[in-house]
Amino acid sequence: MTPEQYCEKKTARSGSSFYYSFLFLPPEQRRAIMALYAFCREVDDVVDECSDPALAQTTLQWWREEIARLYAGTPQHPVTQALQTAIARYNLPQEHFQEIIDGMAMDLSQTRYATFKELSLYCYRVASVVGLMAATIFGYEDRHTLKYAHDLGMAFQLTNILRDVGEDAARGRIYIPADELARFGVSEDDIRAQRMSGGMQELLRFQAERARNYYDKAFAHLPTADRYRQRSGLIMAAIYLSTLDAIEQQGYPVLARRVRLSPWRKLWIAWRTARGEARRQRDRP
Repeated sequence: MTPEQYCEKKTARSGSSFYYSFLFLPPEQRRAIMALYAFCREVDDVVDECSDPALAQTTLQWWREEIARLYAGTPQHPVTQALQTAIARYNLPQEHFQEIIDGMAMDLSQTRYATFKELSLYCYRVASVVGLMAATIFGYEDRHTLKYAHDLGMAFQLTNILRDVGEDAARGRIYIPADELARFGVSEDDIRAQRMSGGMQELLRFQAERARNYYDKAFAHLPTADRYRQRSGLIMAAIYLSTLDAIEQQGYPVLARRVRLSPWRKLWIAWRTARGEARRQRDRP
């Protein structure tokens, strides 16, 4: 198995919404973005699947050293071997990879957030930084596109946090800021016990509205000149927004289960969005 095949298998096996957006990219960009996504999955799995925090820290340190080896031209892992071409072709900064690892490491030492300002740093590291690198791979002319990528990453991560409230609480992590729990009269025990009170409903609605605000800000930043290049991000956004719609329409069942879209629905949304962006590009004056 080649490094590129390893990354594609890792990406497809994850079942992520991102995979469907990658299918509409030219081969060179698709290989680069799948290598980047596979890296994110590798370091995320360290935190989620390793029950020993000390071992997880050691493994993340290995990944820090592996990124240094990647930029020195001596990568050992299939993912970093696949990334060699991407970092050279798209000039991806080494510090961005280290920021992603920093974000994953936060999950080993911090399981609560006092305010949204605190949470924003986590979201930036694990999602917005990835968005910035993805936007670079897709290509852009206008630097406002980087603001779009930053805010879109925030929107994705806030959607994930809402979608996974119950699952994360079962793992001992609560990402909803403590001051917001207090504002809506919700306790951590209410989340763990899956108590859907009026306050809980309002709290979850507030989280959904904030995520939507970040989608709106992202789209407002995206210049028309770069829209077609960034169509993979727009495909991801369409799938994530459909998930957010489903969460709201089902009455926020996220304490008890994760709301999922079927693979066929994700593929249909991806195809519809890609076709719409192609039509928009053709109709540009």
